Amino acid sequence: MAVRVFLIDDEELLTESMEIILTIKGQMEVVGTAKDGKEALERLAGVTADIALVDLNMKGMGGLELIPKLKEQYPRLKLLVLTTFYDDSYITQAISGGADGYLLKDSSADTVIKAIHQLLAGQSILAGRVLEALSRMMSAELAGKQRNQKSEGEDRASRAAGKQLPKDLTPRELEICGLLTKGLGNGEIAAELFLAEGTVKNYMMSIYDKFAIHDRTALVLFLKEMIG
Repeated sequence: MAVRVFLIDDEELLTESMEIILTIKGQMEVVGTAKDGKEALERLAGVTADIALVDLNMKGMGGLELIPKLKEQYPRLKLLVLTTFYDDSYITQAISGGADGYLLKDSSADTVIKAIHQLLAGQSILAGRVLEALSRMMSAELAGKQRNQKSEGEDRASRAAGKQLPKDLTPRELEICGLLTKGLGNGEIAAELFLAEGTVKNYMMSIYDKFAIHDRTALVLFLKEMIG
């Protein structure tokens, strides 16, 4: 079955171009389009979509307001931000609101198509400049915790600042951490290490607990800060 995509953008030319690219080159099915958040909520009620590509700056209801509404109404729908904006406030609001990925509109067609497949496979997708912005924000946040907190949160911050991993990580967990920084999903990690996917999920739960971070995107960014 073809991947079912819903496009949300008020730039008609871009929407038409993206529909052609995804349909012909990506062999996907565009099941609907909308020019703002209100229209998207109305039209999505009548279709089944696997993923929505969402612009942030639209007349009427924009993407930042729309994203949490979509996640609440359609929790299984993957949301890929495709926008021209990558300043700190837009990125943090979009991701905290529930966006699964964040790309810029100057991304190539192949990059967008690959990102869609990766998101549906359970991976997190962030443009390079977006990743840099998030890493910068995380570094500032960790530094602030290191200065001001005397808690477990401060301990995690100091580990990151010192490029140190939790001492109780097993060799296998460390190996998985390295694969996470390369953007691999659980299935790909399982294939790489010749493990059952369920075994990888168990390792992931242990890793989350040892880092005291229980969000995959946050964990990957944290690991990139420490081990690159």
